Amino acid sequence: MKPIANGLLALDRYTTGAAMALAVAALVVAVAAGFWQVFSRFLLHEPATWSEALVRVSLIWMAFLGLAGCFRHGALVSIDLAHRLTHGHVRRALETLALAASLVLLGVLIWYGWAMAERVARQNLAGLDISIAWGYAAIPVGSAFSVVGVLAHYFDPARRNEELENAV
Repeated sequence: MKPIANGLLALDRYTTGAAMALAVAALVVAVAAGFWQVFSRFLLHEPATWSEALVRVSLIWMAFLGLAGCFRHGALVSIDLAHRLTHGHVRRALETLALAASLVLLGVLIWYGWAMAERVARQNLAGLDISIAWGYAAIPVGSAFSVVGVLAHYFDPARRNEELENAV
């Protein structure tokens, strides 16, 4: 199991790092487009038709790509109280249950996100003149990155050692 966990952790370093870099880039795009929207509307008195749609799509991508980092660091659906009150096999069972629930949720998001992106592929996003599927694609793509993050969080031995040190 250790070689698989090591391979998963190595994959995670790249995928979660890439997802977080892309999430930051999406935030930068959203801020720049939002700035341009305000600038063009109030200073140039000619509002840009594309900026609001770009802000929306960028924020969607930022949220779903950033989800991978949140899962990787265990920053979602906190079960801290139950985690603190349990030890040993009970704690590991609780962690396994949280892992299974997260993977089921991410599987549903990948499946239905992909189906939704396919369903709207022929519709265009007003203002950008691109397929709405580009916005919906954030759901399965971000969820796929998150699968790696949630598995890496579960199998990370450094996290286990930190928890043991904190328990003492």
